[in-house]
Amino acid sequence: MALIVQKFGGSSVADPESIKRVAKRIVETRKAGNEVVVAVSAMGDTTDELLDLAAKVTPMPGGRELDMLLTAGERISMALLSMAIRGLGVEARSYTGSQAGMITDAQHGKARIVDVTPGRVREALDQGAVAIVAGFQGFNRSTGDITTLGRGGSDTTAVALAAALSADVCEIYTDVDGIFTADPRVVPRAKKLDRITSEEMLELAAAGSKVLYIRAVEYARRHGVTLHVRSSFNNNEGTLVVNPKEENTWKSRSSRASPAI
Repeated sequence: MALIVQKFGGSSVADPESIKRVAKRIVETRKAGNEVVVAVSAMGDTTDELLDLAAKVTPMPGGRELDMLLTAGERISMALLSMAIRGLGVEARSYTGSQAGMITDAQHGKARIVDVTPGRVREALDQGAVAIVAGFQGFNRSTGDITTLGRGGSDTTAVALAAALSADVCEIYTDVDGIFTADPRVVPRAKKLDRITSEEMLELAAAGSKVLYIRAVEYARRHGVTLHVRSSFNNNEGTLVVNPKEENTWKSRSSRASPAI
């Protein structure tokens, strides 16, 4: 049995049909004998819509209340995804960032994760359930306030969970097939990379690649988390982002994981 963390972005859960498609993929992974934790973003353009709504109320929304508003997006998607999974006959439980133990500093809007205490997530796995965690959010122990991690925060949530739970792999599902030599939507001849090191991925992210956010890649490198970037719209293999010293360990672990679905 492998422990797999899966992250689904906003485009992957943009509408009810997309949520049901994602739920089916998660259930297939669980029924293959794996423990599954999912980090999910807000549906589609929900975060931008909430930002626009705040701007219509006041030109300068406070950081604390803005974080309270923005985290509502992930709460919606996590609950709907959990419902869809349960509708397919598999137990699923959804957790906010604070419930999942995502502890951050006190900075609103771009908080950094300082610790992860995923006791409730681990308990759900031990009881055979899929754990769905709201990405992009956490809480600060000193203030007791909800915080958000900034753009790409759901990627960071997924990587942090994978590190804390010693997951075999962290799968990042996007609207492209993996990491390419250039944006395939702009450069049709761009080639997909089967494997890339975390150091190389950091360079790409720093140069403007938006497939993975730099903070998530940094966290993965620091904690030895292997990433698998793949599309949520097909069953193709994606791109592995590995730490060279961890690659042999991942290969031995991956032999226990489910085949590509």
